[in-house]
Amino acid sequence: MRPVSPRRTAIVAGLDIGTSKIVCMIALLRPQGPQDVLRRRSHGIEILGVGHTESRGMKAGAVINLAEAEQAVRHAVDLAERDASVQLQSVVLSVSSGRPASESYAVNVNVAGSGVTDGDVARALAAGCNHSVRAGRIMLHSMPIGYSLDGVRGVGEPRGMLAREFGVDMHVVTADVAAARNLMLVVERCHLEVETMVASSYVAGLSAIADDEADLGAAVIDLGAGTTTMAVFSSGRFTCADGFALGGNHITMDLARGLNARISDAERIKTFYGSVLAGGSDERDMITVPAVSDDDREPPQFVSRASLVRIIKPRVEEILEMVRDRLAASPFASDPRARAILTGGGSQLTGLPELAARILNRPVRIGRPLGMAGLPDATKGPAFAVATGLLVYPQAAHLEHFEPRRTRHMMTGTGYIARVGRWLRESF
Repeated sequence: MRPVSPRRTAIVAGLDIGTSKIVCMIALLRPQGPQDVLRRRSHGIEILGVGHTESRGMKAGAVINLAEAEQAVRHAVDLAERDASVQLQSVVLSVSSGRPASESYAVNVNVAGSGVTDGDVARALAAGCNHSVRAGRIMLHSMPIGYSLDGVRGVGEPRGMLAREFGVDMHVVTADVAAARNLMLVVERCHLEVETMVASSYVAGLSAIADDEADLGAAVIDLGAGTTTMAVFSSGRFTCADGFALGGNHITMDLARGLNARISDAERIKTFYGSVLAGGSDERDMITVPAVSDDDREPPQFVSRASLVRIIKPRVEEILEMVRDRLAASPFASDPRARAILTGGGSQLTGLPELAARILNRPVRIGRPLGMAGLPDATKGPAFAVATGLLVYPQAAHLEHFEPRRTRHMMTGTGYIARVGRWLRESF
């Protein structure tokens, strides 16, 4: 993605296609001076339009029914466009499926002259981008996270410094190519271009983490309906990503089976009464569970809050223990000051921060979107951290490094003609 100019305003759109909801947000990025909490943001963000709808045709963040997913995306985008009075041409798209994974490696090049020049930096980054990606995987992010001079690491700005050998530490995030291509196909069938695709946990961190937290070390844990994804920040850099296909929907299914209830009723009970903490009066507090059948003669059943906790807590503990094990292999494990920030709809369960703090053995807080003007009250919670983070990402796009493809500009006309042809075939 072309980084947004720090001296120009821009309109950007983010599209978060999740398992339970689809969110489209449109915002105006306006240049601003340095901020105390969000120093790395060059622009203020003013929300122009929001559209969100129930997700269809999705499972565990991946497309399982193209037509249903397309219809839901069209609806969310249309709501946002009407709200903002803007017609979109492209969107920044989040990816939570496809088993996101990180790879880190070091690249060293000999310095041509006495000091490190832009050419030396470009050669090192180009060598890093030529690092092979496994078959069936697509590169989502490629960024330098540190530099070294003659083996001495921790260099912030190497240009102009003297050395014989210059090195760069690269962080690459990949995902399964099939999952990414199908998400992209859904968007293109809505006659929109995908500006870029980004890891959902990374942009959730861009939205919900203060700069000091990123400097000290933090892990964002995005608890979605179908997936749980993680992003680790260290010394202000995005250093690790991971995820697995387990989320809030699995808690809902456990409740539906345990209570012998409809899935929709189990979701409602989880939302209003779900908790992972047992209270003294939970055995006496009774909750009505509607009958599975539509027969009015079948009476509803009554269960205690304590029964809900006994069903919900084991699944939540399983998810958090998997998060703990994944983070143990990341830079997060070696930083005792690092904290965990919970985002996503699943983070709204009562008592979850306390349970997560005990299992992860870290300070834990709920992460909500920071620095957003005009954000509706209904979208200020942790469930919308990914969608709002997509609007922050253009300000961080300059951190990425991808080798430009020579055929990209040559194929622009062909790509346009192909899109027009596809639109004609689908519409007539």
